[in-house]
Amino acid sequence: MADTATPNLPWRDQQETSAFFQKLGFVETWRDAGWLILKRGELTLEFFPHPDLDPATSSFSCCLRVDDVQALFEQILAAGVPEATVGWPRAHRPTREAWGGTVGALIDPNGTLLRLVQNS
Repeated sequence: MADTATPNLPWRDQQETSAFFQKLGFVETWRDAGWLILKRGELTLEFFPHPDLDPATSSFSCCLRVDDVQALFEQILAAGVPEATVGWPRAHRPTREAWGGTVGALIDPNGTLLRLVQNS
């Protein structure tokens, strides 16, 4: 097995968080009262309870590095996540950055920023 690292992100509502990510192709692989693990291919997200988190002030984030960022973004839109500049959940279209990479964003229902980064 290759070395891996997985982000540990907050949930305000475990069921809402699981359902949101399942619409994006993630599968729940573990759940108990204090932990949730979701996988989509080689991507793994782990969640812990944070019921008092204010999404407007959340500073949680991680990067999802994928081979086809545009396809993932289209799946996010198809799941009903709006392309918007305020509110949550929301999505930001992938664009070419000054450093040459392509990056989009997903803000989940908990206010967590998931950067969508095109593998080079």
